[in-house]
Amino acid sequence: MGWRWPAAILVAAALALAAYFLTPPGFKRPPPAATPEGLRKPSASPPETDPGPRSKPGKPADLPVPVTVEKATQGDFPVYLNGLGSVTALRTVTVRTRVDGELIRVAFTEGQMVREGDLLAEIDPRPFQVQLHQAEGQLERDEALLKNAEIDLARYQTLLAKGSIAEQQTVTQASLVRQAHGNVEVDRAQIENAKLQLDYARITAPVSGRAGLRLVDQGNIVHAADANGLVVITQIQPIAVVFTLPEDDLPAVMRRWRPGQALAVEAYDRAGEHKLAEGALVALDNQIDTTTGTVKLKAQFANDDNRLFPNQFVNIKMKLDTLGSATLLPVSAIQHGSIGTFVYVVKDDQTAAVRPVKQGPVEGEKTAILEGLAPGEAVVVDGVDKLREGTSVEAVQRETRKPAENPAGTPPSKPGKQPKTNP
Repeated sequence: MGWRWPAAILVAAALALAAYFLTPPGFKRPPPAATPEGLRKPSASPPETDPGPRSKPGKPADLPVPVTVEKATQGDFPVYLNGLGSVTALRTVTVRTRVDGELIRVAFTEGQMVREGDLLAEIDPRPFQVQLHQAEGQLERDEALLKNAEIDLARYQTLLAKGSIAEQQTVTQASLVRQAHGNVEVDRAQIENAKLQLDYARITAPVSGRAGLRLVDQGNIVHAADANGLVVITQIQPIAVVFTLPEDDLPAVMRRWRPGQALAVEAYDRAGEHKLAEGALVALDNQIDTTTGTVKLKAQFANDDNRLFPNQFVNIKMKLDTLGSATLLPVSAIQHGSIGTFVYVVKDDQTAAVRPVKQGPVEGEKTAILEGLAPGEAVVVDGVDKLREGTSVEAVQRETRKPAENPAGTPPSKPGKQPKTNP
């Protein structure tokens, strides 16, 4: 019998291992049989904490919702139309030579501001001076021939009166006088042409503006047929901006703008933050672009400080009108829903009420309210996501955090690390 006990132990161990490995995943063992209260062993896990009083299911706790409130104000509200534009020079001129010759002098500096009539370049004038002298000599010769023909004509007329010569000879001499007179006029025209070519050898600025990069260097042979020219001058004082507006804004612009009546226009940088210049509307295109549904307008700026540059991208704000004594609100207070545009008004009993309003134009962070709200009423501007009609609210002020000063001898904490606090 002594050998049966070790065999029984081995069988029991084998059954236990088989039960462990053959149990499927997720199988839950049945709970142990209930034991008497007095025999139950205390649990080793810590007791659960009391969660405290709970609200009834389906009914939220009646606590006021913290919101940021701001009162509606009253004042004059400017109405602007916003557009995108590009700066264009009032006049752009490519300076070219009118005569052929060698460029012997360049009298301007690249990027220089030039005035109308300033010397830009000079072409070798000697060929044109020779042509002028030749024309002057031709004139002197033909004038002498004309004078001799006139003397002969006077003599023939005297002899004709005495009957000494035939009348045909006198008529022929009169024709020779007229021919000589015509030659003299041709010579005078050639002299004027030679003088003009000599003037064209000096190339001057046709307009006032900024000279661009030099396109031809000194020493080159230039021709009147050259396509590139010598330099490009852009007039930037004053300067123009061409911008577009949606076609829906065109009727309002036409009602306010008439020839001779200026509409103020402001130009801002690409980010729309810094104002570059102030000008006025000067022209309106005669058709709408059907591909974009916009219309082109042109404004002119004095540009005395040269802050506007040709082909620069700018944002345009054109003042169209001013709403006097309008009700003003922050844009963040405006809400949109199935009832349209509305705001949450805080009543005297500190509850929120839905108020439909009619929103007007928007400028920056402010908007005008045309109907539905009176100046002085408190409106929720932040925290509206938890509000409903009749919700109790608690008004809080906007926080303006200031950088904390470090005590003397305490080094500032490193960015991204929070100081440790005692539990």
